[in-house]
Amino acid sequence: MPDIVITELEKNYQSSQVLNIPSLIIGKGEIIGLVGNNGAGKTTLFRLILDLIPASSGNITINGTNVKESEHWKNLLSAYLDQSFLLDFLKPEEYFYFIGERYQLSKANINERLHQFEHFFNNEILGQRKKFIRDLSSGNKQKIGIAGVFLTKPEVIILDEPFNALDPTSQVVLKKLILDYQQTNNCIIIISSHDLNHITDICNRILLLEKGHLLKDLTVNHNTLNELQEYFNNNLLENPIK
Repeated sequence: MPDIVITELEKNYQSSQVLNIPSLIIGKGEIIGLVGNNGAGKTTLFRLILDLIPASSGNITINGTNVKESEHWKNLLSAYLDQSFLLDFLKPEEYFYFIGERYQLSKANINERLHQFEHFFNNEILGQRKKFIRDLSSGNKQKIGIAGVFLTKPEVIILDEPFNALDPTSQVVLKKLILDYQQTNNCIIIISSHDLNHITDICNRILLLEKGHLLKDLTVNHNTLNELQEYFNNNLLENPIK
């Protein structure tokens, strides 16, 4: 199983620094929650891990492989950050089969693996013969992107705000899917979310980012939710809404 090691990582845009993480190690079997206000650097960190943008300095390795020097790590990892990851001119089944082809999975393999998402899809995704992904609701697009991540059984999963646009029942089902997958595969899962209740429910470690800096690295316990709520309450008092 892989681990993720970050050393002296910085990302700057002109004279503005948006991320600065001197050291971070994420080990196998961890479900990591990434929290912070808008602009904290969460999505920037994800894009750096995925080598979608270059770091200004520093390194990220996955299973010992530097992400900017090799692509071997890509077979270990799957991610969904936003709807730009979807091929919305395809129908849902076509999209899932496309993913399968990349990993040498037959349509029969994909159909079998899709059974686990039956409750998550709620009869609104598959079998909609005349609907392309672009025609579906934001919530159903979100479900397709998330399901596509799990289909290939990756060893590292990254999800950016996965609970967005989902109804309450789908959020509960998604939490169970995440926990069941991690328990079965002992993988790394990294999730960003503004919902502190969800994130503390399913994660065993929380990373709090603020203005690009890692302020807290918390092992989740019965007091973690209160600690995070207190931090953001204090943050609001120090920076009141005008």
